[in-house]
Amino acid sequence: MTHDARSALLHAALDAAARGWHVFPLRPGTKRPALHGERACTGTGPCASGHRKWEQRATTDPDRIQAAWTQAPFNVGIATGPSGLLVVDLDVPKDKGSSDAPDGATTFAALCERAGHAVPHTYRTRTASGGEHLYFTAPDDIRLPNTAGTVGQLIDTRAWGGYVVAAGSLTPTGRYEALCAPVTACLPSWLQTILQPAPKPAQAPTGPIVEQSRRYADVALANETRNVATAADGTRNATLLRAARAMGRLIASGDLTRPVVEQALREAAGANATQPQHYYDDVIRRGLDWSIANNTPQRRAA
Repeated sequence: MTHDARSALLHAALDAAARGWHVFPLRPGTKRPALHGERACTGTGPCASGHRKWEQRATTDPDRIQAAWTQAPFNVGIATGPSGLLVVDLDVPKDKGSSDAPDGATTFAALCERAGHAVPHTYRTRTASGGEHLYFTAPDDIRLPNTAGTVGQLIDTRAWGGYVVAAGSLTPTGRYEALCAPVTACLPSWLQTILQPAPKPAQAPTGPIVEQSRRYADVALANETRNVATAADGTRNATLLRAARAMGRLIASGDLTRPVVEQALREAAGANATQPQHYYDDVIRRGLDWSIANNTPQRRAA
């Protein structure tokens, strides 16, 4: 790699840090962190008080960035959580020959339209694969997690525990490029509603545990279906997704059955419907699948 290319990567890291985004080095030409793993940690330097992962070592300090990027032509990683960012990753179908498969950008535009808003004007980059990253300022009062497919097909998000490759980075498939001026919009409220983890149901009162647990589940289902049925236009899909995720917990615990929940939510979504039923069915399926997968106790391998 030429000196000019290495200098360009250093400037990309410094530019990101100047915006308040915490950066760390990625292996040259890749998307993988260049920092050592826990097994290889010597317990010295930045790790003197314990191993520090890439999210903890990401920095906005120009001196540290200068020292790191003069060692090698590192690509630039942005730790989204410490940077106060929520980045929406709009991917493209793996099989690019499938012309009828919508990409993440198309799906996201449709979701924005259903929510009654235009696609937000915010800082974005084109990824090496041809997708897009949309940068949003995350709310200060909650720690949003990473998601994969929760918002929609070919739509992932990166927040705490995640990172994205910054504009200017190079991979064998292409360069990450900024597509507009560096203005980062606030995370839209309708999108935050989808991404914000649903609160865990309160503990059932003491007494006959099974009976009271079932009673709680029935009340919770009634409340969630009422929320969906009375949701204002533009918020129904987000309300439905949160309801499905909340009810998925009770399916995972065995307090409700999936057919009962699906039918109740379908009927609630169908009340004063503004979209075809299959849209609501897809939201219900995604919400339940995600919640059940994340709330079913995992068995240890023998």
